[in-house]
Amino acid sequence: MRRLLLLPLAATAATLLLFCPAAASSPPTDKSLFNCTGVFSCGPLVNVSYPFTGGDRPAHCGPPEFRLSCIDGSPELTVDFLTYRVLALDQAGQSLTLSRTDLYNNTCLQQYANTTLNSTIFTLASDDQDLTFFYGCSTSMIAKPENLFNCEISGTVTSNYYLIGAVATDPILNVSKCNVSVTVPILQSAVIMLTANRSALREALMEGFAVNYSNPYEDQCVMCGGIGGECGFDSDQGKPICICGDQICSTSTAGSNIWRKLLIGGVLVIGVSIFAIAIIFTWKVLLFKNKKDHEVEQLIGILGSLVLRRYRYTDLKKMTKSFSEKVGQGGFGAVYKGKTRDGCFVAVKILKELKSSPKEFINEVVSISRTSHINVVSLLGFCYEGKKRALIFEYMPNGSLDKFINSGKALNMSSSLEWKIIYKIAIGIAHGLEYLHQGCNTRILHLDIKPHNILLDREFNPKISDFGLAKLCHGRESAVSTLGMRGTVGFIAPEVVCQNLGRVSHKSDVYSYGMLVLDMVCIKNHDIKMSNSSEKYFPEWIYRNLELGKDIKLPMNVTKEEEVLAMKIIIVSLWCIQTRPCDRPPIRNVVEMLGGSLESLQMPPKPILYSP
Repeated sequence: MRRLLLLPLAATAATLLLFCPAAASSPPTDKSLFNCTGVFSCGPLVNVSYPFTGGDRPAHCGPPEFRLSCIDGSPELTVDFLTYRVLALDQAGQSLTLSRTDLYNNTCLQQYANTTLNSTIFTLASDDQDLTFFYGCSTSMIAKPENLFNCEISGTVTSNYYLIGAVATDPILNVSKCNVSVTVPILQSAVIMLTANRSALREALMEGFAVNYSNPYEDQCVMCGGIGGECGFDSDQGKPICICGDQICSTSTAGSNIWRKLLIGGVLVIGVSIFAIAIIFTWKVLLFKNKKDHEVEQLIGILGSLVLRRYRYTDLKKMTKSFSEKVGQGGFGAVYKGKTRDGCFVAVKILKELKSSPKEFINEVVSISRTSHINVVSLLGFCYEGKKRALIFEYMPNGSLDKFINSGKALNMSSSLEWKIIYKIAIGIAHGLEYLHQGCNTRILHLDIKPHNILLDREFNPKISDFGLAKLCHGRESAVSTLGMRGTVGFIAPEVVCQNLGRVSHKSDVYSYGMLVLDMVCIKNHDIKMSNSSEKYFPEWIYRNLELGKDIKLPMNVTKEEEVLAMKIIIVSLWCIQTRPCDRPPIRNVVEMLGGSLESLQMPPKPILYSP
């Protein structure tokens, strides 16, 4: 503990001792080794300086992570055992355009490896997209034959396949039909070119991808430049150095030893005088900071090869024009419409400071990152900068379901089209829940299914969103423990409120789903005349009429086909809202019931809790 508490003081003293006036070390025998004032050029790179080294700039003139090689007039950078050709460098904007040397002018790999970069130094640009190669595939499961390409490896020609924006677990391919997958980022311009011309795969790879970089030793370098020195790096000791001419120093003066002694004495006096305060303050600050840092690193570690984009907060402000167009508001934050540099619209969800604890933030990012389904919203990236946290999703032009079902004339569509859309939305949400419950490697319980959390794309395909309350279940387990009530009143399963009714499980999502669908039906039939106030609870009204063999009073212009759809939706929903979890069907059966015939459905019993 003492070493932990004294660490800030020791670090401060070490920094001051390094850059304040001090005795110069003995000059080396070869003074040219310390010449870090020069620049170098190679191929498209001109006048390259710190933090990069290479050519006429010796290796000690910058950190090893920025060491370049000039191979036959082409600059190359090695990161984590992968070598990249540097196609462009913008030192002012701190950005690089890289292309893997093993994929430059080639699509066949001898050694399979995903494109990974040191996340503390390099971050992929916001408009990069993933390109996933599947090598050694059977053509029987290929969805897009035009994406096939051949490679001859060790004399054997293999069938290989690529997808834009896919990951190794993409459901389009049966992974057992392919030997290995490799993910590589490409520029948005390359995506456009490849989409227009599927055979331009080699050209797309040669355009490379963009990354931003940051120098972890920038602060020390600024201090060194302030005293007229040149920034360097001691690889043996793994730390930055300040070089003045031919010496490792700050400045060399006659009274340097006196200054050093005074500095050490001053630091000790200050350290003793504030020791009591430092014990309390430093312990709290470091404990909180270490906990936050650990959770962030846990997030990045869990994401791993998914290579989600990590945006800067300044990127989000540019995308949203300083958050000028708000498209939604939920319990966990506001959603703004944004536009990437390539012209694609996105939804940027800024999480509330009080609501978005690191644990909840990590929970939502990890939950959505493990999904890939047409009825689950796609997460494109995230932002984590201290208290600033955000999620970037694909943009849904028709907004959330609550706006649709409360929109009076239902977007001015005919009654027939309305009922078909309601059925399409109902079965789409069921498919999405089935995927979350059974299609993922890790079962996901959403626990907050409601109209606000269902988004609609341009064709009114529903997509489940907002995983802030989701729980992950490992193995075959689906029951989870929860602290306090989770969800939204009106859609919460009874067992979430009263644990005597059963454990919270995937059946809790089924209940919320049933209430959501009945909500759609109730709003659709807003012109129904209920006889008394006790019938204002819509499921109760339906039971009473169906038990007596009455018509549920659908609008006059409803056809027989629409009536069948409506009755199927209602009966299946009533099964979903049974009070006891064991009486509800799993979501897989819900999908089968919606797709089956009306005659095969039985009327469910009344729930034990007749009204809410």
